[in-house]
Amino acid sequence: MMESLNDAKEELKRVDHLIYVSLKYTRTVDVLLNIINRMIDFYDFVMEAILRYAVEKEKVENIPSAPRERGDLIKEIFEDEVIRDNINLYFLLRKLHKSNPEKEQEYRRHVTMTSYIENKKVIVNIDIISEYYAIQKEFLVYISSMIISDIEST
Repeated sequence: MMESLNDAKEELKRVDHLIYVSLKYTRTVDVLLNIINRMIDFYDFVMEAILRYAVEKEKVENIPSAPRERGDLIKEIFEDEVIRDNINLYFLLRKLHKSNPEKEQEYRRHVTMTSYIENKKVIVNIDIISEYYAIQKEFLVYISSMIISDIEST
């Protein structure tokens, strides 16, 4: 459980580097896609930690292997708005990564990736990806404190 949280923290460091170094010098949609891929990996590690925590607390018997099932199970077990919002962001990121995005203003400050998901236009640019990163940082702190405080109380 703690190993998964540490792996998530390491992925977040990679996301930080991609946003503040790679994206700064290479303003392309490919870098945005790489950031999204790292963010998905972050969520995979966090979800693994949450599900292991749920197994220890006997809230669930086994951990599903499919990402969609894992996310839905977490949303079912934890009726917490922060967790639900982050799982929904995880699903959005997965859909974005699988989409065939349009590229706009590459090599400029306003590099933009545009995808259509469920007939809705979804735009990702430097500002939006930075917001997602901030959400993930807060989520890691939230989950870590939830798990660590529960471990210390037992």
